[in-house]
Amino acid sequence: MIVIVDERDLVKEGYHSLFGREGVVSAGFRSEEFGTWVENAPEGDLKSVQAFLIGECDQNAVSPRRLRDLTGAPVIALSEQHSLDNTLRLFDAGVDDVIRKPVHIREILARISAIRRRASDQAAHTQVGPMRIFADGRDPEIDGEPMPLPRRERRILEYLASNSGRRVTKTQVFNAIYGVFDDEVEENVVESHISKLRKKLRERLGFDPVDSKRFLGYRLVV
Repeated sequence: MIVIVDERDLVKEGYHSLFGREGVVSAGFRSEEFGTWVENAPEGDLKSVQAFLIGECDQNAVSPRRLRDLTGAPVIALSEQHSLDNTLRLFDAGVDDVIRKPVHIREILARISAIRRRASDQAAHTQVGPMRIFADGRDPEIDGEPMPLPRRERRILEYLASNSGRRVTKTQVFNAIYGVFDDEVEENVVESHISKLRKKLRERLGFDPVDSKRFLGYRLVV
């Protein structure tokens, strides 16, 4: 889940729509409500955040260093002021990157992926046998050929790959794919998505790279 902090509803709704087209869940907050949510959200909800995008907001209500300590997620400033002084001020405040608007949504996702990769010393992709899984929205490749997947299944595969073989629960997968604020979708939908994904992977790979344990969750065998 990507969290956007901006006082302007139009900006939040715009990014929410653009991220949605890429199959990425997002949630928008104003500064005041964001501060309240961060201080009261369960740890599992905070850990489901992939990145924070900070736009026009009360800087006193948003502490990049505090957010990183709580979640480990990168904090990126969206800047409309194309000046060196403003860029340096944002870096001094503790953000991980400054992106000047306008910017394509895929560039934002690529920057988030690069920051997370550097932080965890991950490679640009995860290799599972002949399959290569990317974290920037591209479909996985098998023997160098793209394997098109529906966006939910692709995001689940990316999420499993991003956890480097660690087991994740159904709730964690749901929060990462649908977000912690989606009350219209039942959590059990994850089982259906993963079942379809595993069938496709078995057909193409000749083996099932997803290990599941009842009550414990799923992990990608890398």
